[in-house]
Amino acid sequence: MNYPIINPVATGARIKELREQNHLQVSDISRFMGFGSDQAVYKWQRGDTMPSVDNLYALSKYFGTTMEDIIRE
Repeated sequence: MNYPIINPVATGARIKELREQNHLQVSDISRFMGFGSDQAVYKWQRGDTMPSVDNLYALSKYFGTTMEDIIRE
């Protein structure tokens, strides 16, 4: 078995997919997360950065799914 590694680009694409499936704007997520701007969410969607564990947990609750469903290898 290979050591599992998170793919930030695929994870970001999954965040975008979940956002679109739930008919949400980036600003909706930013507001929910308490961010002052939308940049963090855009960076996640592009795979430039990964959400922290706390943010992944919050996203999973917001989308009604699990953290494992958001994270991609």
